[in-house]
Amino acid sequence: MNIFTMVGIFRRILLLRTPLRHLRPHRTLSFAARLSPVDLNAICCSSGQFVASTRKLHVGTDGPKSPPAAGAPERLPFSRVTEEDLAFFRKILPGRTITDPDLVESSNVDWLKSMKDFFSPAGSSEVLLRPQKTEEVSQIIRYCNSRNLAVNPQGGNTGLVGGSVPVYDEIILSTSLMNNILSFDSISGILTCQAGCVLENLSLYLEERDYIMPLDLGAKGSCQIGGNVATNAGGLRLLRYGSLHGTVLGLEVVLADGQVLDCLASLRKDNTGYDLKQLFIGSEGTLGVITAVSILCPRKPKSVNVVFLGCETYEQLLKAFQLCRGMLGEILSAFEFLDSECMRLLNTHLKLPNPISDCPFYIVIETSGSDPKHDAEKLHNFLEEAMASSLVSDGTVATEESKIKALWSMRERVTEALTHDGFTYKYDISLPLEQIYQLVIDMRQHLGGRAKSVVGYGHVMETCTSTSLLPLKTLPFWLPSSHLSMSGRPAVGAALAQSTDWV
Repeated sequence: MNIFTMVGIFRRILLLRTPLRHLRPHRTLSFAARLSPVDLNAICCSSGQFVASTRKLHVGTDGPKSPPAAGAPERLPFSRVTEEDLAFFRKILPGRTITDPDLVESSNVDWLKSMKDFFSPAGSSEVLLRPQKTEEVSQIIRYCNSRNLAVNPQGGNTGLVGGSVPVYDEIILSTSLMNNILSFDSISGILTCQAGCVLENLSLYLEERDYIMPLDLGAKGSCQIGGNVATNAGGLRLLRYGSLHGTVLGLEVVLADGQVLDCLASLRKDNTGYDLKQLFIGSEGTLGVITAVSILCPRKPKSVNVVFLGCETYEQLLKAFQLCRGMLGEILSAFEFLDSECMRLLNTHLKLPNPISDCPFYIVIETSGSDPKHDAEKLHNFLEEAMASSLVSDGTVATEESKIKALWSMRERVTEALTHDGFTYKYDISLPLEQIYQLVIDMRQHLGGRAKSVVGYGHVMETCTSTSLLPLKTLPFWLPSSHLSMSGRPAVGAALAQSTDWV
């Protein structure tokens, strides 16, 4: 389904169901109605969240056009920020309109610090806006829409593909101060919060109340729930709790003309009309700025075990996955893998020791349940069968929290280890499960000595995988102007020793 079809559907849905909350008298919704092919090309997609302006472009009305940076898309003729614009922003965001270059700089640079090199001299926003309320976001977007100003919404800026940072001089709209928990129902487990809440803070809040978040990421200390939803992040608990399409119950979103779409439901079952929130989960910034989220949270498990195992072949790893699903069933919450090259990088750069003997492949399995004795028995039976079948050659089990964290760090810190080895890039590619690691092998053969390392790691699921970490300044056809922002599935990686040319 292409974007024109999506826009048509979105328009028809809005005509049938319009749960719009107007913050002040305003014209009727015309977001989809005014989108032409020219307008679509003008949409500024970034940080997995949003859309800057849908107005017709006025070429040449705001000074000379900037030449495109090497490898970057040509700057579209959006207006440029004036002193009058800054005065407006300062009026509605007193003390939260940032123009100090030193303070804005960190928001111009992606987490891997690679996009600025790729698109150099791109990423030069001079304005950082920090709203605290949905109404402020609405006023900003409405004004930018009327002035034809490009906007780059930004959450935790933890993305690995540059989707959270500007390409040129877009206004950066940060959700970091929108970090309030609005409500929590301890009976149903439904949490409602603003989009800027950091995932780890939400997890700590819920754990005190005997609940957990349905997703967990290595970047949980910085990533924000709004960006998680906008990119449909999977995370380490995807195998157990599914995707955010199932756990997110409601959203509040500011649309391109500044109006607020209020679908912030707190009901697990709601058949009253169209399920509009699904359009925004994983929309990658093409439809609106997510400002609040309502999400269903599971109870905190009473029994958690983590197993770290070694396998000799990828085929044995897949068979272990099949056996694991069959024998652990309802208590299986995660099944991750990493290869020996990942382990080498963890040892070399982060000084993390291998908890077992050296193996070509490693598995991290987590179980969670309500009965420690029952879970321990199931896990023992699985390990006994896996060893007897020669599917695994070595392993260790952790039940204490400190040891559990130590084993999980072997998986969660792979990306961090790669940053010490060269420039890294992540991209998602869907493949049948049995073909995941063949991609690693093919990448190693193709890159040869031009790559310092090519690694495979991530979630093991039924239907898809991801690739990551492609060469700096070498993939003009793989780095589109819309900056795809992906996360949370198995990955293949390459850390480049030098820039190379691809055909």
